[in-house]
Amino acid sequence: MKHELAPLIETPAPPTAAYVPTVPTEVPQPTEAVPDFDTFDRTLRAFTARFTQGVSPHALLAAWLDWLAHFSRATGTQMELSLRAAVLTARLMRFAVLGPAAQTVPFAAEEGDRRFRDPAWAMWPYVFWQQAFLAQEAWWKAATRPLRGMRPKSAARVDFTIRQWLDMFSPSNAPWLNPVIIKRTTSESGANLVRGMRNLFEDLLRTAAMLPAEAPADLRVGVDIAATPGEVIFRNELMELIQYKPTTAAVAAEPVLIVPAWIMKYYVLDLLPYHSLVRHLVDQGFTVFMISWRNPDSSSRDVTLDAYRTDGIGAALDAVSKVVPGQKVHACGYCLGGTILAIAAATMARDGDDRLASLTLLAGQTDFSEAGDLMLFVDESQIAFLEDMMWDQGVLDTRQMAAAFSSLRPDELIWSKIVREYVLGDRDRVTDLSVWNEDRTRLPFRMHSQYLRGLFLENRLTAGRFAVEGKVIALKDIKVPAFVVGTETDHIAPWRSVYKLHLFSDNELTFVLTNGGHNTGIVSEPGRRDRHYRLATRQPDARYVDSQTWLSSAALKPGSWWTEWVAWLNARSSKERVAPPLVGAPTQGLVPLMPAPGSYVHQR
Repeated sequence: MKHELAPLIETPAPPTAAYVPTVPTEVPQPTEAVPDFDTFDRTLRAFTARFTQGVSPHALLAAWLDWLAHFSRATGTQMELSLRAAVLTARLMRFAVLGPAAQTVPFAAEEGDRRFRDPAWAMWPYVFWQQAFLAQEAWWKAATRPLRGMRPKSAARVDFTIRQWLDMFSPSNAPWLNPVIIKRTTSESGANLVRGMRNLFEDLLRTAAMLPAEAPADLRVGVDIAATPGEVIFRNELMELIQYKPTTAAVAAEPVLIVPAWIMKYYVLDLLPYHSLVRHLVDQGFTVFMISWRNPDSSSRDVTLDAYRTDGIGAALDAVSKVVPGQKVHACGYCLGGTILAIAAATMARDGDDRLASLTLLAGQTDFSEAGDLMLFVDESQIAFLEDMMWDQGVLDTRQMAAAFSSLRPDELIWSKIVREYVLGDRDRVTDLSVWNEDRTRLPFRMHSQYLRGLFLENRLTAGRFAVEGKVIALKDIKVPAFVVGTETDHIAPWRSVYKLHLFSDNELTFVLTNGGHNTGIVSEPGRRDRHYRLATRQPDARYVDSQTWLSSAALKPGSWWTEWVAWLNARSSKERVAPPLVGAPTQGLVPLMPAPGSYVHQR
């Protein structure tokens, strides 16, 4: 199967001509070529992928065979696990014999595990079920650790698979073992079960009808959320560019251009007004531009990764330069938007394009060697399998992508949700963030293939092998100051992976680590009591400090990192404020096309 990454690979030198033996003329040549069945194979794999949601059965099987082969020869490990099982069982039996007289529990849940937080789990016999389950988790964690000679990714996949099964059979999911469910069912005489069945029936019908979840009447896109006033001033086949209207009499001379991820809609950065990053920037006196990506369909199958740089960031920068001529731009990228922005910034630095005033990356990775649990889905077999599915569909469908993200935290995103909604009968409270989370997008086949191969699989950007327009780019060419944000519990872009930009750059770099996850850490409006962050600045050409040393030395500060970013932008902007620019640039052919949030954000 051909790789889909030709535009990103350096053109190799032509090989030296090899000796070709002369074929005797009397030897008869075949009159017909053997038919190629590659398309047939791809179709079969694509058909299989529809049922597995894009997960390669071969990749999982290979991981288990690798583990079994090494485990079968590890006699010492087998003896250790047998002894460990005996010790864990003895501790559990001792706890059972002591009963309520036991002072402490022998096994503790991992930090962040919410399944057993209710005080009812401390009562007998429920605490025993909990402890028996945690003992099993402890044993399997030891059993699936990497063995000498085993591929580390195989061990991680086996551990991931075991965790999926353990999460499924947790006593918190069993109505007859969960004290919270028993108490609720008793107190409500089973009314919660009736509500739960109604919730399940409604969701099954909606799924069968292939209808999206309906947003509440007070959380409408363009009215309540994604509602910061502005105008679409530019549109092409890939994106719309929104220019937001000023709310202050004077603004910073340098505008802010935000590049969101195209995996989801842009308005995670423009939710309800009180925690909209866009509105916060506008209210602080910045002229803000936002890219709103088109939701691709099968007709976009051949859109490339580089198109998001040229027709996305490049086209947006050209438009911004027409609206605010002669001014440099503060560029900000979120998640995958941060990755492509870093690529664009390195390309601009290589080519002598100095239009950027600064670079901000929000949970945006540039090195993918430690990209977290998502790497479990990345190897040659898995990507080829996923490519065949996308080749057939033209895109990666929203449901397939949602299933992959949910599997990263099944205890929270799958099983606990099932218990809450279908057993306890409680619908999760709908928020602006949850409305956005349900408003998913598709990904073009060629772009996603190039992204997975060039960045996740081969990590070319920091390996010096990522080529743009035939020439390799380097992050160390970026000289503008950078502001980089990581979040403590990010399962998609782990903060230590985001931090690794320190290794591959020499510019001034301010790194912020804030509490929260991939989304909740970024949506961190001022005034919330539960927010904190750490911040430190690396000066140009300073010595490298590893992430653990940085963590122990960076001071913990209460509050929102938004205020730090605004101060940082102001310090790197012109001191004198200017009158807000016009909306669009009529003399340059940029006229308001329609009010924000535009048309692309409504595509399903």
